[in-house]
Amino acid sequence: MALTITDECINCDVCEPECPNQAISMGPDYYRIEPSRCTECVGHFDAPQCVQVCPVACIPLHPQHVESKATLWAKYRRLQQPAAPVAGVAQA
Repeated sequence: MALTITDECINCDVCEPECPNQAISMGPDYYRIEPSRCTECVGHFDAPQCVQVCPVACIPLHPQHVESKATLWAKYRRLQQPAAPVAGVAQA
């Protein structure tokens, strides 16, 4: 499953820098997690880092984004692939 941030979030800013997949960003009122980028830290850590550092425990599993460990590993591998070069854009 991907994780989600509830409206109990106090915008303390500690979760965003902990996410190795850049899945956490500021939403209109509080932080949010992009499910397509959240691997629950699979491939990086043994436990989700955002959950570990959250002082108000407002980061539960997202019930609408059920994923198996194998799916999370596949997502991790996809996110680790280098971006394909864009045609006509010079590479540095």
